[in-house]
Amino acid sequence: MKSIMKFVTVIALAMAAMCSMAAEKATKICPVKVESQMSYTQGDKLFAAFEQKDGSIRLVYTGEKPARIYSWTGVKNVPLKDGVELMILNIPGRSKAKVKMYMGGKFTDFAREFKAAEQIQPGEYIGTFCPLLLAHDSVEAGTSKQRLGAMGDMFKGLWASTGISDLMRQGKGDWVLGWGKVIMIIVAIILLYLAVVKEFEPLLLLPIGFGALLSNIPLAGISGPNGLLGMVYEVGINSGVFPLLIFMGVGAMTDFGPLLANPKTALLGGAAQFGIFFALLGALVLSCLGIDFNLKDAASIGIIGGADGPTSIFLCSKLSPSLLGAVAVAAYSYMALVPIIQPPIMKLLTTEAERKIKMKQLRTVPKIEKICFPLLITLMCALLLPDAAPLIGMLMFGNFMKEVGVVERLNQTAQNALINIVTIFLGLSVGSKLSADQFLQTQTLGILLLGAVAFSVGTGTGVIFAKIMNLFSKEKINPLIGAAGVSAVPMAARVVNKVGLETDSSNFLLMHAMGPNVAGVIGSAVAAGILLNALGSL
Repeated sequence: MKSIMKFVTVIALAMAAMCSMAAEKATKICPVKVESQMSYTQGDKLFAAFEQKDGSIRLVYTGEKPARIYSWTGVKNVPLKDGVELMILNIPGRSKAKVKMYMGGKFTDFAREFKAAEQIQPGEYIGTFCPLLLAHDSVEAGTSKQRLGAMGDMFKGLWASTGISDLMRQGKGDWVLGWGKVIMIIVAIILLYLAVVKEFEPLLLLPIGFGALLSNIPLAGISGPNGLLGMVYEVGINSGVFPLLIFMGVGAMTDFGPLLANPKTALLGGAAQFGIFFALLGALVLSCLGIDFNLKDAASIGIIGGADGPTSIFLCSKLSPSLLGAVAVAAYSYMALVPIIQPPIMKLLTTEAERKIKMKQLRTVPKIEKICFPLLITLMCALLLPDAAPLIGMLMFGNFMKEVGVVERLNQTAQNALINIVTIFLGLSVGSKLSADQFLQTQTLGILLLGAVAFSVGTGTGVIFAKIMNLFSKEKINPLIGAAGVSAVPMAARVVNKVGLETDSSNFLLMHAMGPNVAGVIGSAVAAGILLNALGSL
């Protein structure tokens, strides 16, 4: 009997040991061990760092809810620079967390092979980070451990490296990372169709659409922190350099003559900026409905109403960098879709008789006025609203080069080669933010909705204000030119001219519409400066 009991006990212990080993092998969660040789270094509601006796740091996820990995760029034993992105997490009840390492070093160990679409559980150990003072890539001869694997493993790896396999794998964890990418690829193709076939602002839509296509290719990582578009985005858009270069090029191409010849059209450029403040209030309303936007976020979203992409990027990079991608996509998308959005609103708010109003020919503006104008505006901006000086200053610098006529090489470079190069990379990097994991979320859709409403309101208020001006003016103005008060130069002016010609084939409104159009550029920059001054210190 004793021998039977002993045998049963041995079997039970063996089975328990096997179950324990299987469970240990199957689990993917590695809770941290806080041992005596480890001391707590720093942490918050999402992460905690524990310094070990040897100086390395163990990183632990401490969030209350499981986090879904949307992007993972960590590599074992590869030195990381200060500020390099490690991962992007989607955490229920919070905004997406872009996790960056703000200490140079390398991960000597990861708890497991982290992949996009997988989850990190509360209390899970992520990896061990070793700070480095310096790093080198020299290895001892003959110490490489890489060996050619079996043929079966090679074929499995080949299948796993295909985009189809990755879409299937990630789609099981989160539909956004699977079918969401397919949806965004279709959206990218639609944008390319509008650019190539319909010719809707192809200079903008084509690079944006192709950038969206590239950013949704599985496994390529083109829009990631180490990808081409990711690096271009960081250098050009996140830093605010591209918007300022674009403004310089726009200034070099802009003729302020129509505005100087008919100064009252500047009021239409100001009226069209009402959409900015309408969207600001709309963002605060959405925050009450569950889409969380603070006052800085609302201001960054509101500037979309001016239909000025560079100004939107500049202001958002200062106030709400986390919304920069969505705001840039919304601003440039609506700029490109001006020929679709504006005509129905213009026709709805005007009668056929109003659209047929012919305006008298503008006076010829002397050269001295055109030269003094950019200097005067720059000085006024410097004295009254320094926060808008970067945008206004670069715009007026470009225009000053054009008008003085003594630096034609610089002028031609600014309005041709330079602005074309910047437009290519700006469009691609803006399109890179149309990746499924960044675009298909409630906050982004709310921004797009507010942008569309704000742009429509800006167009409408410009037209309505022109009709109000006609009540007090002897010389009637065509209300259509009020729609050009938004800052989409020269797209809005071209659309106004097209709608006017559809009503009367002899009614050319292009030069008249350029007055409020260029005034809108200045107005949106001034509005951005006011918002930056009011909210920048909060």
